Amino acid sequence: MRGAVVNEKITGEILSKKINAKASADEVLHELFAFTDKLMNGSVTAIGIGVPGLVRQEEKMVYDVVYIPSWKKIPLQPLMEDRYHVPVYAENDANCFALGEFYFGKGQGCDSMIGVTLGTGLGAGIIINKKLYPGRNGGAGEFGMVEYLQHTVEYYASGQFFKNVHHVNGEEVFAKASAGDKDALKMYEELGVHVGNTVKTILYSLDLELIIFGGSVSKGFPFFSASMWKQLKTFGFQNALQYLRIVVSELDNAGIMGAAGLCYNAGP
Repeated sequence: MRGAVVNEKITGEILSKKINAKASADEVLHELFAFTDKLMNGSVTAIGIGVPGLVRQEEKMVYDVVYIPSWKKIPLQPLMEDRYHVPVYAENDANCFALGEFYFGKGQGCDSMIGVTLGTGLGAGIIINKKLYPGRNGGAGEFGMVEYLQHTVEYYASGQFFKNVHHVNGEEVFAKASAGDKDALKMYEELGVHVGNTVKTILYSLDLELIIFGGSVSKGFPFFSASMWKQLKTFGFQNALQYLRIVVSELDNAGIMGAAGLCYNAGP
């Protein structure tokens, strides 16, 4: 868990605490309560929470939280509102990343964009007409789960690529590529082809003006951007590419700022 008080920017200390992922649902919830208690003060008017799972807004229910097996189905927002008596907004963490960029990062001023997290998997948050589009069940933007080649998109177009295809550690490959190692650079070139195909899938689905990459793998963007753009030359609507921007996030504490963005997104 990481959290802070946000008023246009982070004010005060950023708190961080590991939770017991093997604990019961109630035990994890009370760990979250104890963590949030330390952040609450008279200035807090709303709470935003990003979770690695799906959030069905109609029910205010969080489902299938990754790495916390006991959180299969939990009414997180009502439980938090009962305790803190302020509006509480929860959303998938990739959606929060997109909102953070839209309100505080490189997405400021655009109408429609997508934030793509390239890390241990591949997730995305979609902004359409200046509003987050999570879908009916909170699962919009899960391009990483799309079937691709022999597996799924994220098998090839995320940090999993290095382990799955080349049986190596991604952090070590990044270090070697930074030092100019030819084999490491070749792996990133291969990764760029898969990322390019992923971008094509996104563009065929959503006609957006901006794609923002985040996550640990995005640090290697200089190593795979050329092969990604080369692969985009096979996109069926080449004229659209001249209006497309693809950039890498530079937003500090994007997860926290994205959670705060949920409170802004709730407005008119």
